[in-house]
Order: sequence, then structure tokens, then C-alpha cells
Amino acid sequence: MDYKKLNAPTTTITRNLNAMNENVENVYETVAIIGKRANQIDSELKNELDKKLQDFATYSDGIEEVFENREQIEISRFYERLPKPTLIATQEYIEDKIYFRNPVKDKLKK
Repeated sequence: MDYKKLNAPTTTITRNLNAMNENVENVYETVAIIGKRANQIDSELKNELDKKLQDFATYSDGIEEVFENREQIEISRFYERLPKPTLIATQEYIEDKIYFRNPVKDKLKK
């Protein structure tokens, strides 16, 4: 996913959870949905960052051989400036970009 094009805020803002519960009756279910999506986003970002930083990995025995790589620093700064996964997940939830279902409710409907 392209996280550069998201319009998620980079800082935490106060939200009215009651207004966010249009699709779900329970506030706690809403928080669980957003939390699970945030974990997925965090995992994706971590894997992506690890792949990019793998190119800069040096395996040396000496501690004295530590040096700064400009590209590595820029990649790290880019990921530090991204909105936190919880903010991205909340924005996705508000924009109805998250697909979710409750298997317990699905069983009750049958």
C-alpha cells in the first residue's frame, strides 16, 4: 500500500467514537477492528523497512567500523515521518476502506 498518498493526520486528534459507530453497534468492536488493522499496517511497514534496510546491512566483527550511510538515514527518516499505524487504520475506517466481519454474528444469522 502506498502510505505517502494517505490523508491520515500525523498527530493524534480527538474523535467522537459515537459518530464512528455507524456500521457497528458497539464502541469496543470498533476499537478492536481499528486495532487489528493497525497491527496489520504495522507489520507491513516493518517488513517493508526491513527489506529496504537489508541492502545496507554490513556484517563485520569490529565495532569501530560503524559508519553513517546517508541513504539509510533518509529511509529511516521517511518511515519516522509517516503517520502511526493506529492513525492510518482510523482514517481507513472513517473512509470505509476496511472490510471486516464478525464470525459470531454470522453464525447467529444462520
